[in-house]
Order: sequence, then C-alpha cells, then structure tokens
Amino acid sequence: MHQESFPNTDSQSGPRSQQRVASGGRSKVPLKQGRSLMDWIRLTKSGKDLTGLKGRLIEVTEEELKKHNKKDDCWICIRGFVYNVSPYMEYHPGGEEELMRAAGSDGTDLFDQVHRWVNYESMLKECLVGRMAIKPALPKDYREEKKVLNGMLPKSQVTDTLAREGPSSPSYDWFQTDSLVTIVVYTKQKDISLGSITVDHQGDSFRVETIIKDYSYLIHIGLSHEIQEDFSVQVVENGGKIEIVLKKKESTTWKSLGCPLENHNSLLPKKDTDLYYRKCQLISKEDVTHDTKLFSVMLPPSTHLQVPVGQHVYLKLTIAGTEIVKPYTPVSDSLVPEFKEPVFPNSKYIYFLVKIYPAGLFTPELDLLQIGDYVSVSNPEGSFKISQFQEMEDLFLLAAGTGFTPMVKVLHYALTGIPSLRKVKLMFFNKTEDDIIWRSQLEKLALKDKRFDVEFVLSAPPSEWSGKQGYISPALLSEFLKKSLEKSKVLICICGPTPFTEQGMKLLHDLNFSKDEIHSFTA
Repeated sequence: MHQESFPNTDSQSGPRSQQRVASGGRSKVPLKQGRSLMDWIRLTKSGKDLTGLKGRLIEVTEEELKKHNKKDDCWICIRGFVYNVSPYMEYHPGGEEELMRAAGSDGTDLFDQVHRWVNYESMLKECLVGRMAIKPALPKDYREEKKVLNGMLPKSQVTDTLAREGPSSPSYDWFQTDSLVTIVVYTKQKDISLGSITVDHQGDSFRVETIIKDYSYLIHIGLSHEIQEDFSVQVVENGGKIEIVLKKKESTTWKSLGCPLENHNSLLPKKDTDLYYRKCQLISKEDVTHDTKLFSVMLPPSTHLQVPVGQHVYLKLTIAGTEIVKPYTPVSDSLVPEFKEPVFPNSKYIYFLVKIYPAGLFTPELDLLQIGDYVSVSNPEGSFKISQFQEMEDLFLLAAGTGFTPMVKVLHYALTGIPSLRKVKLMFFNKTEDDIIWRSQLEKLALKDKRFDVEFVLSAPPSEWSGKQGYISPALLSEFLKKSLEKSKVLICICGPTPFTEQGMKLLHDLNFSKDEIHSFTA
C-alpha cells in the first residue's frame, strides 16, 4: 500500500504491505520504460559525469544555489549537501514537479515531510555537487530566534522550545554495585512505556534513545569497561523513570560511565534525528497466501526494541551496491493464540507480512534471504498514539490487501486492552478469495469473540461468492459503520493503496465523521 518517492520499483498497482504514516497520500507518476530504480543504479555506476563538474566537489553559496532552479539544471540542498538532481528527474516516481518544488533551494523540510527515511546519500552519491558554504559569523548582539546550528538547535533553545511545547528536560544518572551498573533516565513524563525506549550496545558504544512526545532524548556513551551481552530495561510506572541494568564483565569499580559520543545527552525534535539501524537475523519465513509471506526476524541480544501499536519500522538491504529502504508495519505471529504456539519469546522477535512483487526490486531480494541471513531494522516511527483508544466503544477497521498489516496489532490491543470496547468490525477488501490474508484466523476470532465481526469484500469474486463485492463505496460504508449506540465513542482506522485510502477518507468525511474519529495509515 505504500507509495514512495525515491527507491520504489515495488510499484505494481494493488495493495502494498509497506506503510509510512504521514498526512495525506501523494500521487505517483508513471515512469517511462527503462527508468526504474534498477536503471538508475546502473546509470550511477556507469561512470557518467552526473554533476557536470567532472568529479570535483565545490562549496556552494546561497546565491549560486538559487541560479540552478530549472529542470535541466536543478540543484537541491539536503542537510547541508548540494545535489544536482537533473539526471534523476525521469527516474523519480513522485514526478518532476515534486522535485522542482525544491529547485535552487534548501529542500530538507520538504524531503523530511515526504520521505526522511530514504537513504538519499546512497541514492544520489554520484550527483553530489558539494557542501553549502558556511555563512560568516554574525556579530554577538545579533539575535535570531530560530537560528539552527548544523541542523541542531542550540541547547538553550531546546529547553525554551520544550517549555512552550510540553516535556520538561529529561536527564540521566548512574550508580554501581560490585557486579552491576544501573543507568537511570528521568523522563519527567507519565505515559512512558517500554515501547518509548530503544537500547543498543554495539562494540563499546552504548546508545539509549527515549521518545518523549515528539522529541528524542539520546544517551550515547563509549563505556569505560566491558559489559556482558544481556541487560534489562524496566519502566517505573507513573514516575516516568527508566532503569537499565548492565552486568559488568569484571567486578572492578568504574571511575566513570565512559566518554560521550555523538549527540550524547541531546534532546532534539524527532524529525531532526537520523534513523538508527541494527542487524537482525531471519529466523523463519512461511507462505500465508499465494504471494504473501510471514517473515520473523530476531533482534540482537544487545538490543532492546519494542514497536508500539500502529507504528512501523524500516527494513534496509544493500542491492547492487546501493542501500534500499522500505517501511513495514510489524504484526503478531498469529491472530488467535491457539493457531500457533508461540515458539519464541515475543520481545526478541519481530514479524512482518510481506507481499512479494516478482517484478519489484526490494521484495524479491528480501525473499531471497536464507534463514540465518541478516536484514537491518530501524527504530520505530509513526504518528499513531495509543491514547486515541481511550474510552473507545466502537472500532471500525477498513483494510485493502496488505493494508491489513497495521490492523493486526490494533485489533489485538483493542480486544485485550480496552475495557470500554463494545464492538470491533473489520471490512477487508481484496481482489479474490486467494488474496485474503489469515482468512480462517479472522473467521475463528469472530466465532470466539462476540465483539468482533469481519466482512470480506471482493472486486473479482468467483460466480459462487455470496459475500459482498465491489470497491469501497458510500453504500458499503453507510451500512458497515453502524454504531452500537447513538452516542458511542468511535475510531475508524483505514489502510490500503493510496487511491483506496483517499477515496475512503473522502467518503468518511461525507458521512460526517470528524478528523478525530479517523486515523489513516497512509503513504
């Protein structure tokens, strides 16, 4: 269901398993023959001069950047680096117009809105013109409220921003016994959970990232002594305190925790931070439908990561020497526990339902991975907030094809974690019966839990099909979206290919549902 703008050849029409949560879908432009991502990768490796500078890198002033604002001479700045994107125009799935919006200017914000997860350094490395020239320092008394240093806000400004917008500045401390070192993060927030925090220990680098509202608080330290591989993470309820307990390799007294590494003790808007990846091992892969598989990957023992309900991660593979990244929403290993005894403890395993596109670039490579191979997985991202479930009575889920994936955890959480819930209904759109993911599990869940109901809608049904057919429409929706009580508190979640989601959103607004009552997992 995911429409994306940079790396995308998994773009056959039809439902997608990739989600990136953002506001509003974007239209895609059909690419000419020979203009796929693979064609672009071949061009970048051909040795052709794509910048017009014969391999030289230059310093670019703002005045110089502004001059290059035409289709056949288009420079764009992203995070201080300037790229000549003219050769890429015809390969860009979002179309030339979208790139031209940033022509001759700093496109960082625009880029972040649309696809900050894209590995543009790898994609556009042959188009690199150089760096932006640093402006001369301004006199001391010159005050500019929004001054940004290398994309990082000065400390005082972070504190000011937070004072206005919410969280008070977090902090950390540490203490030790003969055998243990405990790092304590004081978030000063009530709604912190294990999903708010990711911990990675790679080499002697110890990295703790805590998401506080829309900010990321980072502890990043080169530890002064060696520690054992496993550590524990716990949240002290309601106090917003997180404790990370490390086991010393040798019982010596540490004089310090270690030395600060990049961005240590920083608090930055989440949108200004880079995605962080760790290598996860493929543990199992099984067929779910004729073209969809359930992948299970294992986190390294030195990582703590839990993906909150409604959020997604990015998978990264190196294909033909270029890093390609795609977003996926994790699912549980099954909908109904009896269906499958959980073989693995949940916290170390992440499951993905992936539709394999034979003519695509990313999914066939993912499908080629053997058990024991590795794929890089990012920190969680997404705008869905669990608070949207508060006091909810009726939950309606509209899913098309692999747009079903974010619904899996939403459905499970609703049925197990919301006392006020009266009814959950899923309307699941597919082309044929063979395309329906986990059909028998959904039917079994409906029998087992009287609050849950599922309706399958097919656009190409067999002659003997007695269920609903067609596409998303006012008639289907008005009948489906009947509240259990007139004043029930309602949430509607929608996910599928962009045209499905856009049409669905329009119909929901026509039916007088408010923005607060709808969450779209859109691309």
